[in-house]
Amino acid sequence: MLERRYEIVASDETILLVIKFKITGNLRFLSHAEMLNLFQRACARAGISLRYSQGFNPRPRLSLPLPRTVGVASDDDLLCIKVRTSTKCPDVEQFKTRLAAQLPAGCQLLTVDLAQPKTSFQPCAAAYVLQVRPELINRKLKSTAKRLLASKSLNIHRRIDERGNLRDVDVRPFVKSIEFDDKNIVVESKITPAGTIRLEEVLKLLELDIEALTAPLRRTNVQWKIN
Repeated sequence: MLERRYEIVASDETILLVIKFKITGNLRFLSHAEMLNLFQRACARAGISLRYSQGFNPRPRLSLPLPRTVGVASDDDLLCIKVRTSTKCPDVEQFKTRLAAQLPAGCQLLTVDLAQPKTSFQPCAAAYVLQVRPELINRKLKSTAKRLLASKSLNIHRRIDERGNLRDVDVRPFVKSIEFDDKNIVVESKITPAGTIRLEEVLKLLELDIEALTAPLRRTNVQWKIN
């Protein structure tokens, strides 16, 4: 049972906490729904009073604006939660300390900031690091990447449901850049209302398979449009 001294006094004040966090290790295998449950339970243990939606099936007002692909680590994930509090200007560091203490290893809070309750965050671009065997960073791979970027269209067959139905998609508008260093491929993708490119599609276009990777795929940076 939570001790009373840790509870936030409920009132009509609503604040929006914008939390940046990092996901590593086995936690990268959690699904989007499981990540939401993880944070909901952590807030409950920390005595943080979440706002809930109205209606017959109230749900906590927390969201992950850019779902993370299962198996992908992240250096720059974003969580938005609406909280009931007794003041419009609470101690944000206190929220961070209390929430961080309830999170498992592999989930690290980076920053916690306040925003206006009606603020929305829409992802515009994201960067991914693909760490591959050094011998694969060769002239052929770089030539393939150069050809992809020079193409006007990159049509692929995308699976769209569990039945295996496919749809032709031109992913060229979603590929912003492909860069290399000694052991990494850094792919920056655009994210639009029409969608984005999937990481398995990136590997296929580069003519690589999952065995070429020497570390988990990692999302390193996300650019946001804030409304």
